[in-house]
Amino acid sequence: MKLFQPAKETWLYRINPAGKFLIFMSLLLIALINNQFDFAFYQMVFYMVLLLAYSGYSGKKLLLFTSPFILTFLSSASTMILFGKGSEIWWSWGLIKISNESFHHGLLIGFKTLSFGALGMLFALTTKPLLLFYALMQQFRMPAKYAYSFIAAIRILPLLWEEIGARRNALEIRGIQFSPGVRGWYERLQQYAVPLLAQSIRRAQRVAIAMEAKRFQMGSARTYYYQTRFAVMDLICLLFFIGVLAGAYAVSVILPIKS
Repeated sequence: MKLFQPAKETWLYRINPAGKFLIFMSLLLIALINNQFDFAFYQMVFYMVLLLAYSGYSGKKLLLFTSPFILTFLSSASTMILFGKGSEIWWSWGLIKISNESFHHGLLIGFKTLSFGALGMLFALTTKPLLLFYALMQQFRMPAKYAYSFIAAIRILPLLWEEIGARRNALEIRGIQFSPGVRGWYERLQQYAVPLLAQSIRRAQRVAIAMEAKRFQMGSARTYYYQTRFAVMDLICLLFFIGVLAGAYAVSVILPIKS
């Protein structure tokens, strides 16, 4: 799909996917357990800048990709701000009660949400799923039967969309009309679910038989079409993100935003 084709490939595309996975999981864990308001804010800012600078995608596509996280930020932060608890009340009206504590807690949750979204999108947009599973098999010794099962599932997804399109065209040719509203959705579910499920079961059975014939259940050593290794760039990537995290913390100390 052209939607997921970057305008250019940055240096993050050349990092070993297994090492990049560990780095990003560590960053996500730090963002999760951190409760310092200023640090969380600058983490969000730095990660959003990295997403814009090193994803290789245009601003319009990034705005489309990150729009769900922005909506989640607005909903989660506003819910905590409007209905949170606190002793220093700023404004109240009925069930709505805005306090100093609820305001900062709401923004803190929102900052974490955007940090998660920026890191997740940066990893997903700069990592090829095929190479990720090959790296997990070679560097982290993931069993081949699990890794290739995920790869097969990813490869099958475009076929599933094609089958949905073919089913839709077949129903249109036959002149089948659906009722409006909720009843129409139920009728569509009846027309689509059984054929697609039957096709998926048959395809999964063929994949399972093929994998068993190739002895994917055995624990013997294997050769790989794509060879992945750790290199100097991976160490540079680790030091770079350590520097980003340290920079966000330093800025939060030098320029705090919470009074």
